[in-house]
Amino acid sequence: MTEQMTGAQSLIRSLEHVGVDVVFGIPGGAILPAYDPLYDSVKVRHILMRHEQGAGHAAEGYAYATGRPGVCMATSGPGATNLVTPLADAYMDSVPLVAITGQVASPAIGTDAFQEADICGITMPITKHNFLVRDPDKIASTIAEAFHIASTGRPGPVLVDIAKDALQAQTRFSWPQRLDLPGYRPVTKPHGKQVREAARMIAEAKRPVLYVGGGVFKAGASQELRVLAELTGIPVVTTLMALGTFPSSHPQNLGMPGMHGTVAAVGALQRADLIVALGARFDDRVTGKLDSFAPHAKIVHADIDPAEISKNRHADVPIVGDCREVIADLVVAVRADQAAGRQGDYAAWWDQLNRMRETYPLGYDEPGDGSLAPQYVIQRIGQIVGPEATYVAGVGQHQMWAAQFIDHQRPGSFVNSGGAGTMGFAVPAALGAKVGDPDRAIWAIDGDGCFQMTNQELATCAVEGIPIKVAVINNGNLGMVRQWQTLFYDGRYSNTNLQTAPPPETKKVRIPDFARLAEAYGCVGLRCERAEDVDATIEKAMAVDDVPVVIDFTVNHDSMVWPMVAAGVSNDNIQYARDMAPDWDDDEE
Repeated sequence: MTEQMTGAQSLIRSLEHVGVDVVFGIPGGAILPAYDPLYDSVKVRHILMRHEQGAGHAAEGYAYATGRPGVCMATSGPGATNLVTPLADAYMDSVPLVAITGQVASPAIGTDAFQEADICGITMPITKHNFLVRDPDKIASTIAEAFHIASTGRPGPVLVDIAKDALQAQTRFSWPQRLDLPGYRPVTKPHGKQVREAARMIAEAKRPVLYVGGGVFKAGASQELRVLAELTGIPVVTTLMALGTFPSSHPQNLGMPGMHGTVAAVGALQRADLIVALGARFDDRVTGKLDSFAPHAKIVHADIDPAEISKNRHADVPIVGDCREVIADLVVAVRADQAAGRQGDYAAWWDQLNRMRETYPLGYDEPGDGSLAPQYVIQRIGQIVGPEATYVAGVGQHQMWAAQFIDHQRPGSFVNSGGAGTMGFAVPAALGAKVGDPDRAIWAIDGDGCFQMTNQELATCAVEGIPIKVAVINNGNLGMVRQWQTLFYDGRYSNTNLQTAPPPETKKVRIPDFARLAEAYGCVGLRCERAEDVDATIEKAMAVDDVPVVIDFTVNHDSMVWPMVAAGVSNDNIQYARDMAPDWDDDEE
């Protein structure tokens, strides 16, 4: 069926066709024609954000919460360029996202017209694909293609830039019956021979590890992973992007690997003779110095993106496919091997790993000055709020503590910016997650630096009735940068003091006062500075369910994230506290 309408009406009808129920955006001149029919839509809710970066991160949070592409909308020029950071973030973390931007009218493209920016050229390296639409007849088919590309294969962001005259012109709406995308054929079914070879290597290995990345979560393969892990008895490490995909309380879970991972997880990878990498990409934060990473390990690498396989570490057995199908087929192959009497014996390996776990557990020191330990605050939030909540972290020390000290028991329970490390991610992403999953408690664990980058979206939360909770871990500094200045720059604290929590003896005021700022934004503002008040403050925040809540947890400014592998050094040099490293020789005995 075809129907006469404007290109803008075709755009909104197309969004309704693909099942979009919410768009995060800000109107402006070039995209304004689309906002007129959006006003009449009864299927698509528009949430007016306060910054386009917030719109992009909110769309990411929505995608994490629902598994469907998040949608954001902006105008041309600065509106579109403000989406660059969330697009880069979504690209690095494989988040399905569709960004729709207005563009100046076709005759003006390339003339440096008012509010013109070549957003397709700008975002080419950080989108899975992008489109410039000048023909109104192509709007519907382009939207169909954009959502298909964003959500299939390795998910990612797709940008659709539409010229203003295409939105204003008349067209006949026609929804494509089939998509014709030459060259885009994601491989989902793994090669059987490769899967059987992986099963053989598992049976023959003495020190295997399942290295689980965010691709397992994206594939919805948590149950399949658990079956494989329990069937084989192999230890599991889950990356920052996979926390909760395999329950952190499971006895086979050694924790998070990498720069701030557990000693057991890092040590297991370094001493493995077989690493089965599932939906992971051998990121530098996991491998440390690449040429010293897991020197004795054979590699089975399964990923839906063939470009990732052998990119950083050569794969002895490459498997291209969707992780859910790969793991399911691997379970069948392992069961066949076990039925034939071929089964690995990992008893000695587990003895070694359990000694590591017992000798070097995660922990922290209480501050000597009586101030509040940030790790304690985050641990108590996790324990009181519980594993059914979704925790959305910013970037830095608080992100690592949230990864370490909250029990992540279900897939998607921990949302954060991994690959790009985007400060300002937490508040708008929590907003989007709450919109996508309104019945679930959503807690943003943010830092005082991150919080000041996007806290204007608290206004959006208050106006739109999106009651997120924000725990600001306020150490008065850019905490992770300060930690590096302590360790590597002789304590020369150049430009890291934010003055959000000055020591009382200085008689300086807080700039800003987060509790009062929250109240100004129509939220409930709380402050907690003593360990004995932490539980009651968290419970007070939980009792509020109709408006957003911000808690200023004023914490010790010298607390550090441990364990730590310094950038560019071998994982063998992990320290579990300052100047304290594991004695690997004792462990191997």
